Amino acid sequence: MHAATLTHSPSATVPASRTAAAVSSTRTAPTAPSARTVDAAPPAGTAAATVPSARAAASAPLQVIGAGAPVPLNDGGTVGYANLDYAASAPCLEAVHEAITRALPYYSSVHRGAGYASQVTTDAYEKARETVRSFLGAWERDAVVFTRNTTDAMNLLAHAVPSGTTVIVFETEHHATLLPWKRAVRLPAPASPVEAISAADRALAEAPAGPRLLVVTAASNVTGELWPIAELANVARRHGARIAVDAAQLVPHRPLDMKTLGLDYVAFSGHKLYAPFGAGVLAGRGDWLRAAEPYLKGGGASASVQNGGGTTQWSTSPEQRHEAGTPNVLGVIALAAACEALAGTGWDVLKEDEERLLARLRKGLAAIPGVRELTLWGDRSDRVGIVSFVVDGWSARDVALTLSGDYGIGVRDGKFCAHPFVHHLLGASEAPLEAGGASGAGGCGGGQTSAVRASFGIGTTEEHVDRLLDALARIAGGPRG
Repeated sequence: MHAATLTHSPSATVPASRTAAAVSSTRTAPTAPSARTVDAAPPAGTAAATVPSARAAASAPLQVIGAGAPVPLNDGGTVGYANLDYAASAPCLEAVHEAITRALPYYSSVHRGAGYASQVTTDAYEKARETVRSFLGAWERDAVVFTRNTTDAMNLLAHAVPSGTTVIVFETEHHATLLPWKRAVRLPAPASPVEAISAADRALAEAPAGPRLLVVTAASNVTGELWPIAELANVARRHGARIAVDAAQLVPHRPLDMKTLGLDYVAFSGHKLYAPFGAGVLAGRGDWLRAAEPYLKGGGASASVQNGGGTTQWSTSPEQRHEAGTPNVLGVIALAAACEALAGTGWDVLKEDEERLLARLRKGLAAIPGVRELTLWGDRSDRVGIVSFVVDGWSARDVALTLSGDYGIGVRDGKFCAHPFVHHLLGASEAPLEAGGASGAGGCGGGQTSAVRASFGIGTTEEHVDRLLDALARIAGGPRG
């Protein structure tokens, strides 16, 4: 195994070898100041207070909390947990945990507070916007609005689009990106990236006059396949339309640069990015956000309230306008710490390790009779560390339960909140709605038209991959290839 490999120890690591500036040729935005260092002098008689900076930690190997934690097995024994469920929620980076720990002594409500703790926390919160802006390569004038997650971010954008906007979206999207729009043209799953581009081109050309928005994922949460977002952005610009990208499954694995790609909006979640503390982001052009009614109405969004609440002037800042109430300060600090840690480690190192493990997993799955990987564009399409598959004669739920109970492996089973896409991949007709309007257990799983998903990242080892392949070979009843 080469020097950049992930280790097999309980605190799995990736060696850090280069800075973000040296690795990401597309990262054109200047490096933002640390989101956790307070530059202002402390009040007289107090020590200078700093909220943690992940930048210092980023020069050390990245570690995740809980790698190799013991889990019980059906036979009464225990085994180190093989977490292959990163696409649902990634484990917490040590650097993120340390950032939260160091922020807690000065935790306070942000904005308008004169107390020292409030000033420290406000400074960290606002600097986090610049950290995220740099991480995404966003324009300096772009808004960076903190949300709960990607779903919240996409619903905020749907709330903000002007009346009469035509939204073009593919049926292959996660429900967070597929469902929020009032006036949507939903395109069928394309047979190739080229077809995706031409389908978007036709749909935008045929759309009625008025604002138009193309919405697309950067990396599929079902198959991991990368979408041609640069080409799709070019198509949108040619038609005078805008493009919004769901980057939730891309940014934990690859760099993204909004300026270079020409993206108008990007949404992602901290809990996919090794910062599982309930924060997300919508970044992009501020005009639609500035013109829209506040997403939530309350303190912070209002600039002036008079006549007993009958007359309200809302903030003209897109961020303040749509971040009413006390925000998730610690979640935002965690998210910024993850951005700094990942960018500081170097994407080449992370990408090389992921591709090695992904090739090992996919080659092993292909060698097991009765196991079929799900793919939209074929075996050679570029992808991140997400693989979905089915096992002949087994329900996805039973496979997942067996992997957990007998082998200590955590995977996801179901439709992954992408029902139309999973139905397409399985060649299955859509099931009738069950009582209460939910198709399948929990709305995103259950039934026979489901699959198993294995996903990974920092902390995943060859042993985890091999354990999964050995287990599936036994489950499928065929020899390991």
